[in-house]
Amino acid sequence: MGPKKQKKSGGKNKVGKAEKLRLQKEEEERRLQEEEEARLQAEQEEAARLEKERIERERMKKLEAKDQERREDELAELNSLQEKFVCAQRWKTEYRAYTKWEHYIACDGSPDPTVLQEINTFMNLWREDQNEDIQFVMEKGEQVLNLIEKLQFLLLDVPPSEITEKETAQYQETILELENLLHQKYNEATEHLLKSAIMYEDSDTGNMQTVIKDKNVTFCIWANLKKKVRFKNHVFCDTHHGFDLPKSLAVSSIAVRILHTHYDHVSPLWLQCQRVPRLEVLDSQELTQHSQDNAGEPEEEEKEAKEEPNVTAEEETLPDERNSAISFRGNTNSIADTNEVTEEETEKKSENLEVTPEVQIPQMEEKTSEEEEMITDESTVDLQQFVPVGGVYRIDGLQLPPQVQQINSWCVVELLDGGLEAYPYPPQESEDTPHPPIQITLGLPDSVIYWKEPMIARWDPAGKQWRTDGISNITYETQEGNITFEIDAFYTIAFLQDIHLNMPYQAWELRPTSTDEAVFVITAVFAEVQIQIKGNQCMLAAVVVEEKNVLSHLIGKWMCPVTLRRALKKCGLNIFPEEYSYKYVCVNQKAPITEFRAYRQIALVASAFAFGWSKWNLESGQDQVVFKVSEHLKADFVKDEDWSLYMFNGQRAQKLKITEASEAFSMELEEDTEFHSTLYHMLKDFASKEAIDKVNTANFLFVDAVYQLLLATRVLMYS
Repeated sequence: MGPKKQKKSGGKNKVGKAEKLRLQKEEEERRLQEEEEARLQAEQEEAARLEKERIERERMKKLEAKDQERREDELAELNSLQEKFVCAQRWKTEYRAYTKWEHYIACDGSPDPTVLQEINTFMNLWREDQNEDIQFVMEKGEQVLNLIEKLQFLLLDVPPSEITEKETAQYQETILELENLLHQKYNEATEHLLKSAIMYEDSDTGNMQTVIKDKNVTFCIWANLKKKVRFKNHVFCDTHHGFDLPKSLAVSSIAVRILHTHYDHVSPLWLQCQRVPRLEVLDSQELTQHSQDNAGEPEEEEKEAKEEPNVTAEEETLPDERNSAISFRGNTNSIADTNEVTEEETEKKSENLEVTPEVQIPQMEEKTSEEEEMITDESTVDLQQFVPVGGVYRIDGLQLPPQVQQINSWCVVELLDGGLEAYPYPPQESEDTPHPPIQITLGLPDSVIYWKEPMIARWDPAGKQWRTDGISNITYETQEGNITFEIDAFYTIAFLQDIHLNMPYQAWELRPTSTDEAVFVITAVFAEVQIQIKGNQCMLAAVVVEEKNVLSHLIGKWMCPVTLRRALKKCGLNIFPEEYSYKYVCVNQKAPITEFRAYRQIALVASAFAFGWSKWNLESGQDQVVFKVSEHLKADFVKDEDWSLYMFNGQRAQKLKITEASEAFSMELEEDTEFHSTLYHMLKDFASKEAIDKVNTANFLFVDAVYQLLLATRVLMYS
């Protein structure tokens, strides 16, 4: 039985091996068949892909050829639209001449600050004026501040071609002389007041204490008449400013003055003259050649633009109240004259507008780097990152002058040749001996927003810089709006805030609301800012912080765009990047040519189309900008489904197939759309006749106002 069983087992093994071989063979054949099928499918898919790409290339080639064929006509039509910028610039030039003539024929006794003889006469007469009454000085000071503002406005508003280097230097020197004269008169008025300190004697303490203020300046003056240690501190009513003196000063013949100027005449002059890049007119022949050589070649044009050495920046800044109140509705004659531009002038000036203002940026950065002072230690404040907000506080210890004495019917006072003298602290003869600090409490102004605890700095007149050393034990009382700190000597103090706290922006939207009217909304880090535009003016409509409106004193006041920009920065709400801001903000870098041409063309069609922020602008690269667009002829909000995405690179505009809800960025064209050389013609393909009519008839001052705001906020780069 044993051998038979072995034979049977061997037969089964043979059958099992054959079955395995058969199965392996079938598996191998199946695998080869699947590989062959996969190969054939891959070849078919690759062939289909190549065919699709070939068809797409041919389609794109046809679209590009079609775009090139009509490019010249489209650019000519764009130049015709851009005549609005030419008209706006001419209107401004004519208005400057008109206001100068108006001042001349008014003969109201006020000097023209640009005429050296007039302004010198004004300053000399005031120097010789013996009226030291503090109310008179403050009233006269308001006139001086208006003169300073006019000069600053001219320095920033007038194109370089209309102002010489000599005139620029003259205006800057006049500004400094007016500032020095104003402070000198403040000192003289303070001395005059202190000579009669006994007239302001407090019944409880026996010391002098008074507060005198107007919209520009606040005087808080305390005189130590009794010299008692228990009266070494004081808080001035209505201002929340106060001090606590060391005992050695409490028994000294000292006066304390806290002079709060709501402006800053201490920081370097360049800090008040930050410019927004503007267009600069060059030689028309050079511009024509530049335009012809670079038509259809954006890469070469951008390269040449970056190498262009001669373009500089210009900007408008805060004018006086009369300038800011101008409305285009009241200047029909001027507008009519402005529109009388010959075709030749329009063509040349439109070419000028095509000069890339963006090439100014590297130059401005280079100039700034040359002017900025080297930061030698951590105590020195970088004025490109931090700026004084809320004015300047001059905290002075003063020698109490001899008091007026009543003798019979005579008032007798000893006159000193030195004038108002500072009280030295700490004493010079004991500099090595430690002296107790002076405690100061300052109330923050209600008209200013401090988003975070401000930096406290003192002015170093020797180094011409703000410094943080010498200040200690800082206590910030948020609810009371006070800051208490200690200083080792009497200093000029300022509260500084980071310029870029509200950057980068979270979103933005520009939509028309009526004829030559629009609303511009920027969602910044801490606030939502709504600005209404009407003609050549704009108005702060709302500043929403945590669902609460702030800056109520500015809301509802119409002013020119530059005035609004200065007013918001003065109040601590800075949504306007400077030329060096890219160093302190994580920006969405864009090619300057693309960015500035986009602002210009957006402004041209803003009367009928709404624009908004798109997340894909972050993914489109440096050479393209992406934004949402919708035809908008009503005053309501734009619905999400009404938005479309457009991409623009300065030379070509296209409508994108993707939406804000798409999973990935793609430059694929929307079906049945084409390329166009300008944003205007791209939108024209889908726009109604009513919308195009509104674009063509939009007032040039409205277009310029929109452009100024876009250029000042740079939403395509700082969002």
